[in-house]
Amino acid sequence: MEIVLTNTPEEATELVASLILDCLGEKPDLVLGLATGSTPIGVYRRLVEAYRRGEADFFQVRTFNLDEYLDLPAEHPQSYRSFMWRHLFDHINIPRENVHFPPSEGANLLRRCEDYDKAIAGAGGIDIQLLGIGSNGHIGFNEPTSSLRSRTRIKTLTEKTLSDNSRFYKEGEIQPGLAVTMGIGTILDARQILLQAFGSKKAEALRAAVEGPVSSICPGSALQLHPRATLFLDPEAASLLRLREYYRRTRQNEEALRRQGRL
Repeated sequence: MEIVLTNTPEEATELVASLILDCLGEKPDLVLGLATGSTPIGVYRRLVEAYRRGEADFFQVRTFNLDEYLDLPAEHPQSYRSFMWRHLFDHINIPRENVHFPPSEGANLLRRCEDYDKAIAGAGGIDIQLLGIGSNGHIGFNEPTSSLRSRTRIKTLTEKTLSDNSRFYKEGEIQPGLAVTMGIGTILDARQILLQAFGSKKAEALRAAVEGPVSSICPGSALQLHPRATLFLDPEAASLLRLREYYRRTRQNEEALRRQGRL
């Protein structure tokens, strides 16, 4: 796990977007695992800007989203399908058939969740998985006590998650209590993981995920097991990490070795 301490969320956003665009330049048929919520919006904005400047082509890209609320219609403004089209897909040249979301409506959901994992494998696996982390340590909607080997499935959302997300719903509007999510095992299959976290509300979860034991109580701690997981944190999110200066020095040493052509 690599920890990148940034001065601002904007700096983190620029780094993540640049990494994705560099990989896209090397592999036009990049397979992306995508997240929703307020954290990745800046990255999506920069990808759209790169496309509009003629610096990025998404025609061969395939995407698989992390999660979706159960039985929330695609046209609902709080559905993650709606979110992704609104913030990214409607503004780039990705073919509709290259966009994939976990099954969240209709029958045979367990079988279709298995099919979702098979579709990811059939695409050659996810090259880059974009992540955020919940204040209770969840990644995707893998809530505390989720199996570290879990696959795409239905999850009941915790009261903490429901409370954190309630701000997106109008008074009197029904908030889903169930979601379909990639499992932790599915996420860890990605070749590279880029996680962004901003603000003091994420600090406790990040301390547990980065410096605590690997445990299902903090699903984000499973990223310690991944060989290429990079966390981009602003000062508030990183405020409770005991080894902050070590992470900063490690990053500086790596950048120096790269400039010397030794990595």
